[in-house]
Amino acid sequence: MHKLNSKLAMEGKDSEVRIDMPLRKETCSICIDDNISAIQMFSVDICGHRFCSECVKRYIEAKLLEGNRLTCPHDGCLLELRYQSCVNLLTGELKIIWKQRIIEDLIPVTERVYCPNPRCSALMSVKELSVIKSTEESEVRRLCVKCREPFCINCKISWHNDISCDNHKILHPNPVANDKKLEALAKKEKWRQCTKCQNMIELSVGCATVQCRCGHTFCYRCGANAGCCPHGHNYYDLRTGRLLFRPWCAALWTLVVFVVTAAGIVVSVVFIILHFVRKK
Repeated sequence: MHKLNSKLAMEGKDSEVRIDMPLRKETCSICIDDNISAIQMFSVDICGHRFCSECVKRYIEAKLLEGNRLTCPHDGCLLELRYQSCVNLLTGELKIIWKQRIIEDLIPVTERVYCPNPRCSALMSVKELSVIKSTEESEVRRLCVKCREPFCINCKISWHNDISCDNHKILHPNPVANDKKLEALAKKEKWRQCTKCQNMIELSVGCATVQCRCGHTFCYRCGANAGCCPHGHNYYDLRTGRLLFRPWCAALWTLVVFVVTAAGIVVSVVFIILHFVRKK
């Protein structure tokens, strides 16, 4: 009897109908596709915002090629994406670009030096460059850590033998061909060069106040320090709260705010008095 019941129970189990539950669908806020399975979604590990993997791939590629910061694609989220979390989405070329970006970010902008050898162009920091000789020229003569070619750290060109930097500039006052092309392109595209680190900056949208990667904040329209020209600026760095104006500019702005506020108060008081007078 016990064997019969066991057999019937096994047959009952075999006859049970199996229902496969459908995979949960999600919506990608980038492409607005609402029919994406959960396994096709990518989650930013820090903030938890989720997008479809294909959109994240294209987003990362665009940001890397543009040279922009890799922040979370979610609108308003400033948390940065991490290489290890995104490595499975990257092509071999994008991996190389991102790793190079990581190396660059470890070196302050003002300490970055690029090898002038066009076949090398290795990135170095001022600290890691080796001095060749203990002579006067050793103050500016350096060896590239990659190709070992000597160059002048002051002129940012291949080493000029038996001639000082000042004399070299006198004998070669005109920029090289590539520099001319860059200047022409910058003029055509209306780019602005940072006066502190000489980095070229392009403003696509936004106000006239721009902040270079080296931290220098200036007016994109005329190049003056932020707040010291009539082109209109934000007065505080929104990320740090640091005052961008020079002291006299800040004092002038404070005076303007005070006058406007006081005028508003006077107008309100006069309005209230007139209101009660009319009632009487």
